[in-house]
Amino acid sequence: MIPAAQGQPLNWGVVATGRIAHRVTADLARLENSVLHAVSSRSAAAAKAFAGQYGFATSYHDQPGATAYEQLFDDPDVDVVYIATPHARHHEVATAALTAGKHVVCEKPLTVNAREAQELILLAREQELFLMEAMWTRFLPSTRRALEVVRAGGIGTVRWVQADLGFAATYDPRDRLWDPAAGGGALLDLAAYPLTWAVGMLGFPDSVTAAGRLNRDGIDVQNTLTLGYADGAAAQLVSSLESASPGIVTVSGTKGWLRTGSPLYNARRLEYAGPDGRVQVEEFYEATEGFIHELREAGRCIRAGLPESPLMPWHESVKIMQILDDARSQLGVHYENDR
Repeated sequence: MIPAAQGQPLNWGVVATGRIAHRVTADLARLENSVLHAVSSRSAAAAKAFAGQYGFATSYHDQPGATAYEQLFDDPDVDVVYIATPHARHHEVATAALTAGKHVVCEKPLTVNAREAQELILLAREQELFLMEAMWTRFLPSTRRALEVVRAGGIGTVRWVQADLGFAATYDPRDRLWDPAAGGGALLDLAAYPLTWAVGMLGFPDSVTAAGRLNRDGIDVQNTLTLGYADGAAAQLVSSLESASPGIVTVSGTKGWLRTGSPLYNARRLEYAGPDGRVQVEEFYEATEGFIHELREAGRCIRAGLPESPLMPWHESVKIMQILDDARSQLGVHYENDR
């Protein structure tokens, strides 16, 4: 991979114009040394409206014989793309982008299963291109500070992590959250956040036990993951599309504890106490949505000629997907991508 010049702007393309695309692009527009070059959508009206709202130079929509994203990837001025499609299309779209020679930042989860993730990584390696799963929580100052406190021994040895994330979503079979063909369900959409915190604090588990409830469409509306470790440490993680939760993380150690504010995926507050029992509070102000940190890291890596980010390395994306694959198997959730 040939590194880009350090001060050279990167031309970004955004694939899809849904809710997450809007939120990410709002931060991308603020990112230094970056240009909003192209956006693609199946609908011409949606593509043009999105381009106009954020100031993209051009837009693409489906045409006979060429999808919108294929046209975007054929654009020689696009350096890197952000893929904001539903989960089930990540592998297909990212494969096309990498094959076309574009660096890729892909909305979490990277793919629907570990096999697809491994295929993308192999392709990125062959093409000598940058690929990163956009698990934005990992890049936030609050998350990195929490890990710093724990890894410095501020609460002793971590023995237990509890995390939850849930809201009562209105059932709509047309919405990606509820659509099996789109990779719907609480596990892929929500559980990745509690799981990110647990893995950050305890590492990857030796065992995973999953329980939950499926709806009539065969997707999980609520799940509980219990992570077990050889030394006796444990984590209990709950995610739900049918019930509201505080959305916080509690980390318990041999000498103290740490707790995040809500929501855990973008915590603006940390509380922690060490051996003396004194509770310390840290607040984190964000002028943006918070996605700018992952976008800045992607730009840094591309300019440095790195194929992957040390903050979200490829092998960890695969291991996370393997945990989710295991949990889905236990719950009985199956997707077309698994075939």
